[in-house]
Amino acid sequence: MPPRTRPRPLRSAAVALASALFVTAALTAPATASPTPTPTPTRAPTAAAPDYCGGRCTDILPPGENGNATLAEILLNRAFGSRPAHTDDQLGPYSALASGYPGLTEAGLRSFFNDASFGVPADQVASTVSPRPDVTIVRDKATGVPHISGTTRYGTEFGAGYAAAQDRLWVMDLFRHVGRGELSGFAGGAAANRQLEQSFWQAAPYTEAELQQQIDALAARGGRAAQALADANAYLDGINQYASQAYNGRTFPGEYDLTGRIDPITNAGSIEPFKLTDLVALASVVGALFGAGGGGELASAQVKSAAEARYGKDAGDAVWKSLRESDDPEAVRTLHDGQSFPYATVPDDPQGQALPDPGSVVPERMVYDATGSANSATTKANGVLPGNLLTAKHGMSNALLVSGAHSDTGHPVAVFGPQTGYFAPQLLMLEEIQGPGISARGAAFAGLSFYVQLGRGQDYAWSATSAGQDITDTYAVPLCTTDGSPVTTAADSYLWHGQCLPFDRLDRKDAWNPTTADSTPAGSYTLVMYRSNYGLVTARGTVGGAPVAFTSLRSTYRHEADSIIGFQELNDPGAVHDAPSFQQAAQDINYTFNWFYADSRDIAYYNSGSNPVRAPGVDAGLPVLARPAYEWADFDPATNTARYTPPAEHPQSVNQDYYVSWNNKQASGYTAAGFGNGSVHRANLLDDRVKALLQGGGKASRVSLTEAMEGAALADLRAEDVLPDLIRVLRSAPVTDPAAAIALQQLEAWLADGARRKETSPGSHAYADATAIRVMDAWWPLVADGVMRPGLGDQLFTALTGALQINESPSGGQTGAAGGGPVSANEAIPHKGSAFQYGWWSYLDKDLRAVLGDPVAGPLARPFCGGGDLSACRTVLLTTLTQAAAQTTAQVYPGDADCTAGDQWCADTIIQRPLGGVTDDKTTWQNRPTYQQVVQFTGHR
Repeated sequence: MPPRTRPRPLRSAAVALASALFVTAALTAPATASPTPTPTPTRAPTAAAPDYCGGRCTDILPPGENGNATLAEILLNRAFGSRPAHTDDQLGPYSALASGYPGLTEAGLRSFFNDASFGVPADQVASTVSPRPDVTIVRDKATGVPHISGTTRYGTEFGAGYAAAQDRLWVMDLFRHVGRGELSGFAGGAAANRQLEQSFWQAAPYTEAELQQQIDALAARGGRAAQALADANAYLDGINQYASQAYNGRTFPGEYDLTGRIDPITNAGSIEPFKLTDLVALASVVGALFGAGGGGELASAQVKSAAEARYGKDAGDAVWKSLRESDDPEAVRTLHDGQSFPYATVPDDPQGQALPDPGSVVPERMVYDATGSANSATTKANGVLPGNLLTAKHGMSNALLVSGAHSDTGHPVAVFGPQTGYFAPQLLMLEEIQGPGISARGAAFAGLSFYVQLGRGQDYAWSATSAGQDITDTYAVPLCTTDGSPVTTAADSYLWHGQCLPFDRLDRKDAWNPTTADSTPAGSYTLVMYRSNYGLVTARGTVGGAPVAFTSLRSTYRHEADSIIGFQELNDPGAVHDAPSFQQAAQDINYTFNWFYADSRDIAYYNSGSNPVRAPGVDAGLPVLARPAYEWADFDPATNTARYTPPAEHPQSVNQDYYVSWNNKQASGYTAAGFGNGSVHRANLLDDRVKALLQGGGKASRVSLTEAMEGAALADLRAEDVLPDLIRVLRSAPVTDPAAAIALQQLEAWLADGARRKETSPGSHAYADATAIRVMDAWWPLVADGVMRPGLGDQLFTALTGALQINESPSGGQTGAAGGGPVSANEAIPHKGSAFQYGWWSYLDKDLRAVLGDPVAGPLARPFCGGGDLSACRTVLLTTLTQAAAQTTAQVYPGDADCTAGDQWCADTIIQRPLGGVTDDKTTWQNRPTYQQVVQFTGHR
């Protein structure tokens, strides 16, 4: 990806072409990468750093490294399908694994993954530039990944920033605005843009001074924190130098033209320089999306209240606890050797519960002073990102690691990576950074890539999955007035330790005008969040008739920048050199992640996060009265700090025989924050396959572990783990209805074939066992409703769908009944790949096994299917199966903007959501990490 300039006449021609092309098609956000103007090639690549992987480290990150495209390149892509180099060259190999994994060989791995060795062989160098004398950026021919090598720390980080801007300038700019709740004013007023900025403003609203306070707090710590800020400043200098050169040379991303930020003819406009507070805003986005946990206490309380209303207090409480599955004995655990790490344990006699009065909860208003199109809930223009990117529940990331004692070579093997969604360009970028105190290659979030966040060092690799343990609590805060007037839920003051204090008001004013990229008419509004010492106000209601504000208190709020220390350590070969030092680095990350490590000798695990120490007797799964007795230990609202559980109490391990994680339960006693961690979880798909590999003294290899991962990636969890229960009930008597008998036979044949969603042949765009898959997709919401609703009753059924969605199919459809909360838990993002994280799989599994007379550990508190009668249950299953079989393909897959009705394969496909002007082809469905490593180190320092 050598730097190059473009003649301005081409840019002028592009302006003319733009007006023609964009009458019918509007763009939304970034695209692909054209490097930049001036830096001249000044020297050859430097020698590679020590690499102990022996060529056995590989990775992949679709669609491609290049994430910047000029206006001309965007328009040529739209008109003729041409595209800049390295915008999609990792998409084909990534997609092809779905059909290529059976019979995979060691040599064949390179057909589906990149070589992740350090350095670039001389004959594979595509370009070499030095934006400063003390740093060189080499890009390889195969993928265009930047390999940054510096002789000084400043130069190294400057180069990291320069390379990041080459590859992701528009994405970085986009997300610094998302993190500030001002996306619409930057990228357009599309309804999805507004929905997204509102959800982020609700989760992490800050004044500019408060963003700066996080930086000042780091600076005051000195040591590694001071070095991190120096690294970040050098990184920003590199970004800003590239941005200035690209602006002056008119080679900046074309989205700046299309969104009206820069005039395509006169070049009037600007790319605002990046600053440290932008990095904090970006970090708040990452933390909110992937590193938070808890906060569902109101939904849980509504399930509890509905259960008690249905069954009476004691019986209802038992039903609620069994549906909650907070520490289910049948749940798959990452730590399976009997370890126990008690946290947020449900007390026998809860103290300080604050259950809202039924029907009293009203979500807090956020939008004020709306004008123009701000009053419209829908728009013709699409947003640059899904509006429900934050609010829709989604699971991320998986990991499979096998210890050296159980591997083919005696060295540990790992296949792991994060599921961060699919975008073009990707939210992550690949890079290698080599310099004083830094030696790493891997993936980093655009705009935060001064350190590799997930990747490999000289003799070790690491990755993470979202953990989601409960670090967010809901408080019921009594309202008050200062003038003696009657207190209502509209009061603007609250009680804190006997004082009536006014809420802090945090405003964000947004305004937009139509552009080429977003035709939404002009509009504006003000986003308002109220904040108390007990956190951010999310709703109002009454408890025992008294007006309260329900607030959300997250331990990492005001501390999104703190994790910088842990990431710095992971990149430093002097800090991380074995499993214990890795675990020490992970302790310095306050986001809720499951961290995994592999070198040539050991595998290791550590669960990170700022876990607050709660008051004795408090149930973290329910709203709590806002009183001193129920506050976090040593809580200081001025800094939002508290006492946190010590590292020894976090789930951790070294050299267990194997580890698997797919956002599942960490360990016995480590209470799940929400609903859905029961007997059937998508992590079972990994656990079962790794167990099978090791059964009878079997040995795992890079190939077999990759095959296990990909087999799970194509599996339908419902079919693999719940369909056998359904079949047993149905086969408990002869099936005489012809339609039901045929459907059942098709489902049984699919199950015998592995219950996978696989194409008949590569590129056929049609599934083998297509009819059975259609029946399963149609049947699940019907059978879940038929089994559970009669026993739950409408009120409890609706409340439960507000806490846990019924289904999470690959297409995002077949959701079943809408939830009962302000945001339905059944909200889905189509074409996102990740599936089967949340659903009622465990409820049906436990209930049907109980009906069949099987032993069930941690059973539901009462029978549901047919009231516990096998014959009546079978009737429910037959009725719903017949209804499902009668649905047409067009009814099950109704179509959307990307797929016609009835196109089953297309409905499931992964689409790289365009953040910019260059788009990618659909790819066949896989449920696997977006960025993925396959590693097996052969040596150690």
